[in-house]
Amino acid sequence: MSEIKHPPKHVVRAYLERRSRDTAPPPTPEEIRRQLGWGMLMPSELKMGANRS
Repeated sequence: MSEIKHPPKHVVRAYLERRSRDTAPPPTPEEIRRQLGWGMLMPSELKMGANRS
């Protein structure tokens, strides 16, 4: 099975710093993953499985 790769720590820290100054409610987990580029790092078989109902 493929290993899931996470975004680099510096990218996550920069995202959290931006979010800490934002007064809007937090985005959905899917939107957070999109903003961090996590969807591009996930193996394709896991991305396909996540979209199924």
